[in-house]
Amino acid sequence: MRDVAIASFAQTKYVRNQVELTEVDMIIPVIGDAISRSGIPKSEIGFYCHGSSDYMAGQSFAFVGAVDALGAFPPIAESHVEMDGAWALYEAWVKIQCGEVDSALVFGFGRASMGKLRETMNLQLDPYTLGPLGIDSISLAALQARALIDAGKTSERQMAEIAIRNRRVAKDNPNAQVTGDFEVEKLLAEPTIVSPLRKHDCPPISDGISAVVLAAGNHIGRGESKPVFIRGIDHRLDSHQLGGRDLTRSPSTKLAGERAGVHDGPVEFAELHAPFSHQEVILREALGLGDEVVINPSGGALAANPMMTAGLTRIGEAATHIAAGKAGRGVAHATSGPCLQQNLICVLEGE
Repeated sequence: MRDVAIASFAQTKYVRNQVELTEVDMIIPVIGDAISRSGIPKSEIGFYCHGSSDYMAGQSFAFVGAVDALGAFPPIAESHVEMDGAWALYEAWVKIQCGEVDSALVFGFGRASMGKLRETMNLQLDPYTLGPLGIDSISLAALQARALIDAGKTSERQMAEIAIRNRRVAKDNPNAQVTGDFEVEKLLAEPTIVSPLRKHDCPPISDGISAVVLAAGNHIGRGESKPVFIRGIDHRLDSHQLGGRDLTRSPSTKLAGERAGVHDGPVEFAELHAPFSHQEVILREALGLGDEVVINPSGGALAANPMMTAGLTRIGEAATHIAAGKAGRGVAHATSGPCLQQNLICVLEGE
């Protein structure tokens, strides 16, 4: 296996509704920042890969427009995944492991504000048995939360405490969208959106972009920050049929964590892509993370949840945390699909 490091990470400030810039306008400065910080000239980047969704853009092949941000010269090798940018990172990592390239630029972007996200996410469901029901993404998450509460694994109070912790620590994250100090009793007094979920249990609608530069071989260590190495990465999925699996568990996260080597060393912190408060409970259990493990030092997806790049942002934030000397080893997680259907685990270490 080749040593592959995250050479740099860049992102936008996440906002509720980006109306002043197009996707290309948003992408150009972010990827420029990522390339500059990596210390690798653009002419030496061997591969580009990005994640986005045509459904959110509202047109076919909308992802092709993002390529305009990369420039016409020098010629590039480029790919796209209709997934979160974390899966684009995985494709780029495989490309480097195969020896085809020594570096890659990965990015993800989404403007969830352009439509009704709750309804748009319905389009990822099975088109024959689930999609026609018209159930939206928050209602599906509510079914999962209710199952978790009925199983005795969490409570509405514990869910509120998770939301409070994430948004409190997010005050130190200049790119976070929702931050502040909240009181449990006041939150629990708020009406539910779909029982048992209240507004604080749900992710904000976020527009934004993030980008990562991967490096191997003699490209490692050129940038302005210390390289952070990917020591293990794996992704798995659970059944697409929600009625065919136990929604209180995440076997795919557990298996991906085992294959990525989560417990091959000490886990000091984890950036978990848990868009809904109760999902943090499921992910902690699946990964076997004890109370000593710091969860989401960035504030996580409850502080900002840019669709199609929130998972990549978890990896980038984890790498930033390690590069800053705040930890030596951590875990980053990304999810896609309803009720934690698909999950990716990335184990990161400093030098």
